[in-house]
Amino acid sequence: MKAQADHDRPNWRHRARHALTHSLRVRLVALFLLLALAMTATFVVGMQYALGAGWRDAARPLVVDYLDKLAAEIGSPPSIERAQALVQRLPLSVQIRGPQVNWQSNPQAANHGHYWRNQDYANPQAAHWFERTTADGHQIQFGLNLSVWNDRPRYIGWATLAALLALTALAYAVVRRMLRPLADIRAGALRFGAGDFTTAIAVWRVQHPDELGELAVAINSMGADIHQMLEAKRALLLAISHELRSPLTRARLNTELLPETAEVQAPRDALLRDLALMRDLITDLLESERLASPHAALQREPVDLAALIGEVLTGFNGAVQTQVSPTLPILDLDRTRVRLLLRNLIDNALRHSTQAERPPVIDLQADASGGIGMRVRDFGPGVPEHQIGQLSQAFYRPDAARERSSGGVGLGLYLCKLVAQAHGGALTITNAHPGLEVTITLPKSRIT
Repeated sequence: MKAQADHDRPNWRHRARHALTHSLRVRLVALFLLLALAMTATFVVGMQYALGAGWRDAARPLVVDYLDKLAAEIGSPPSIERAQALVQRLPLSVQIRGPQVNWQSNPQAANHGHYWRNQDYANPQAAHWFERTTADGHQIQFGLNLSVWNDRPRYIGWATLAALLALTALAYAVVRRMLRPLADIRAGALRFGAGDFTTAIAVWRVQHPDELGELAVAINSMGADIHQMLEAKRALLLAISHELRSPLTRARLNTELLPETAEVQAPRDALLRDLALMRDLITDLLESERLASPHAALQREPVDLAALIGEVLTGFNGAVQTQVSPTLPILDLDRTRVRLLLRNLIDNALRHSTQAERPPVIDLQADASGGIGMRVRDFGPGVPEHQIGQLSQAFYRPDAARERSSGGVGLGLYLCKLVAQAHGGALTITNAHPGLEVTITLPKSRIT
């Protein structure tokens, strides 16, 4: 048990440190407590100083006169009976020392030195406040009998602690309620970042919003504007892509009808290649917009991924090495979308392997969860590390050029990411030194 407790202690400290550094509520409550403690300490110290410095000098003549009256009441020689009556009547301790009488009202306190010297006056100049000498040579010492307060139930301290804890809990509850809109704003910002604009951020006190309410309204307005711009961009791309397909098909048909003479063959083939690239680009645009839609539908069917890779590779002239596990599961995939994913990955790897010593490699293995992990690696120059996270964004390219030979328009990896996510998988990109490695994970969706 002790070992377990020792093992859990760092976790508790880590959680406390994390809450203090990341939770605005905890920091505000801690600030409230520190401010309350600082104000209390300042008030107590100030009052003690004021009372000690001012009232002590003002009350000294009264205390001296009162002690003289008490010493006179005990008498000379001192009367033990009168001293006992005085102790019973007042919260005092009395000690008498002299040639005839030696008596003390509280021997235990005298042994501990509690009552004969008040701490505020425990100095030679203030000692005469507590001691009087009678005419017959007896010394009478007076002190406050603190047992009157020490013997009381100590519920006052516990009550103070309970009140402090109650105030802390109340402050935390109030701060938590005040900052509750922050949780709604955070959740709304995450939804907007993920592309979900269907639910707006809840606004507290719509009629009289505070600063957080105004922030929620501003973020909702920003989200609506972003959603509108995204929808307009998607509609524009879809419209342009659809409109381009018909003239592109006619242009390809007219090009194929050209006579295959020696003079026409070279420009004819070049024009057909360019038209094919335009066709692929339009296909990528349409598919990216369809897959980016939250209502994208997949046409799933049993797919042998190894056989599909072989089919896709027949359309490429470059050499690609494959490493395929013999026990791959048959997954339920959208064959057309996965074919598009493979075509883009292989095309990207071949494009960056023109000057490499080794051809690209496709590694296809079953993972422990029953899915498939596919790694496509080239041995080209790679990209700078700070650009890795942007490679799968739409229309992003590491270089400023837009020539097809150096990387197209930046839709290939973005489309691959959308296809993987649509199947419940993921795409990751890393520098392989040399080259770039793209890993696609497709989750378990076994048919046979």
